Amino acid sequence: RICVITLAEAHPLLQNGKAIKSINYQISANCSRLQNKVSGKSKRGAQFLTEFAPLCRISSSDGEEYTIYSCIRGRLIEVNENILSNPAILQEKPSTEGYIAVVLPKFEESKSITQGLLTQKEYEEVLLKRLNSS
Repeated sequence: RICVITLAEAHPLLQNGKAIKSINYQISANCSRLQNKVSGKSKRGAQFLTEFAPLCRISSSDGEEYTIYSCIRGRLIEVNENILSNPAILQEKPSTEGYIAVVLPKFEESKSITQGLLTQKEYEEVLLKRLNSS
């Protein structure tokens, strides 16, 4: 039921051989994802995220900045602090050790969320159509 947020294979940071300069979980003056404190079985204290809630900002060496969004409604269980000290794992192992965050959707919503996700094949077809149209 948990959702692990990672960079998509087609994300520019993974495609263009860009170097990551910094990763920042400080979303605004009053909101840092690093301040997320979760306790107990009901995950008390976890920050609640909407689909459009920013998780972090990633700056590349060429000056581009990318905001990574949750894309899923739920409680923020953890952020990957390892990528702060070693941003290269975000590119080297994006779907394992280089994950960005873990989000726990509400139990009632978890089934509708997973049903709305694309399979790997559907995702590849979307990418192919995007490439052909540009």
